[in-house]
Amino acid sequence: MPIQRRSVGREIRDIRHALTSIGGALERLEPLLERVASAPAPAARAGATRREAPAKKMKMSASRLAALKLHGQYIGYMRNLKPRQKAQVQSVRASKGVEAAIALGKKLSRAAA
Repeated sequence: MPIQRRSVGREIRDIRHALTSIGGALERLEPLLERVASAPAPAARAGATRREAPAKKMKMSASRLAALKLHGQYIGYMRNLKPRQKAQVQSVRASKGVEAAIALGKKLSRAAA
């Protein structure tokens, strides 16, 4: 299909039309921006001028920390497996637990490498 050539005059006319429509859009936007600029600023929070104390760090139990570590290992091995291998690991996790699933995932990821 051949490329249609347009005259320079038509291109200039199209550009003028586009600029005119942009100018109209800016004119319609101007009153809205003026209203937003003249609106009162939101009230400052009480005590915002003072430096606030940092939030207390939540303490995590040792069992929760260990569970998160195991979950991270499990997800790390699952990322490197193919869908069929992932299904195998998931079934082992359901039947034998997370530790066995991690061991299988580690074995399968080594075999793939």
